[in-house]
Amino acid sequence: MQDIYIAGVGMTAFGRLLERSVQDLVGEAVSLALHDAGATPADVGSAFYATMTNGLFQGQTAIPGPIAMRHAGLEGIPVFTVENACASGSSAFNLATLALRAGECDIALAVGAEKMNIADKVKMFSAFDGGWDVSTVEQNKATLLAIGAGMTPPPGTMSEKPYSVFMDVYAAFCRHHMKTYGTTARQIAAVAAKNHRHSVHNPLAQFREAFSIEQVLAAPPIAYPLTLPMCSPISDGAAAVVVCNAAGLKRLRGEARRAVRVLASVVQTGSQRSIDEPHRIIAHLAAKKAYEQAGVGPADVDVAEVHDATAMGEILNAESLMLVPFGEGGPAAERGDFTVGGRMPINPSGGLESKGHPIGATGLGQLHELVTQLRGEAGQRQVEGARVAAHENGGGIFGIEEAVVVVNVLAAQ
Repeated sequence: MQDIYIAGVGMTAFGRLLERSVQDLVGEAVSLALHDAGATPADVGSAFYATMTNGLFQGQTAIPGPIAMRHAGLEGIPVFTVENACASGSSAFNLATLALRAGECDIALAVGAEKMNIADKVKMFSAFDGGWDVSTVEQNKATLLAIGAGMTPPPGTMSEKPYSVFMDVYAAFCRHHMKTYGTTARQIAAVAAKNHRHSVHNPLAQFREAFSIEQVLAAPPIAYPLTLPMCSPISDGAAAVVVCNAAGLKRLRGEARRAVRVLASVVQTGSQRSIDEPHRIIAHLAAKKAYEQAGVGPADVDVAEVHDATAMGEILNAESLMLVPFGEGGPAAERGDFTVGGRMPINPSGGLESKGHPIGATGLGQLHELVTQLRGEAGQRQVEGARVAAHENGGGIFGIEEAVVVVNVLAAQ
């Protein structure tokens, strides 16, 4: 990863943006990222566009990337559409770095966008139906829900409203961690409360209301132990990242000192393992590769953004990235270790639970936050002295874990 940089980032507000089109969102994010980098559309040599729902919801079942880029003013260059479920945006970023390393161009663009809030709620939730092997749906359910067996949900802790089956799957992962390590519902709620407090200071976040741990626990139930504030919402939004090599950085008209170095970018797919083999977890394997590639270790990390489609995700991924030992994520969250000002700040953006989760834009939105942190420009949510950042973004489910995980390591110059 010698001499690969993030020169510019751009992101729309995430939220329920009913009045805005996908092309409108893409245009804003791309324009912001190019302006941030001191670039024009003519400077970009390749573009990678991430989305999961443009086909299902907007009917753009083919070539969403080339069309979105043409609307954004990018013409006559290679454009690729990327789909890796919730890891789509980070996968697009990884491909942009590969294009640079291969010498295909000096400046590349990764973009992600979704317009997920639609009138047909049944269709809206159906977007997640393809997030696992659709040829073995009942087997998938049985295997994943069995992870949480042996812990009966207390009365009144399961929602009567219809939600995605993946909420039950996330709850099963919670219960397994609770049985295995003694993690408590309060510790999981501490993650959500912390992230909602962080999001108060993020003007681009979907939700900007602080909650106490008690309020999170008392909120409407989803699937024990998860309550509503512990879960990411349905979101619209877009994010973009301009990536370049040393030659590209010299051509850009932005301030070179604000460029952030990409020390590592690793994509990992899963393999067969037992639920009781944490050291073979996909995110853990990706993190080990990323740290080795970057030449740093978890002790060097100052700030992290991790995939928290539910609050439990932050605990699991903090452990997999070796920011805390396996089994100690819950107590660390309750102590405040993951809070800005704590020992290991995680998700200062507010995380997916608060910032929002427009699937194709999610990973790039996380990178937007980390670049902002490493530049020292995050305002009241700034992690003091942040120099090295870790990023984890997972997508889909295969077997008993994510189908794909991307881990990136960034550093300030």
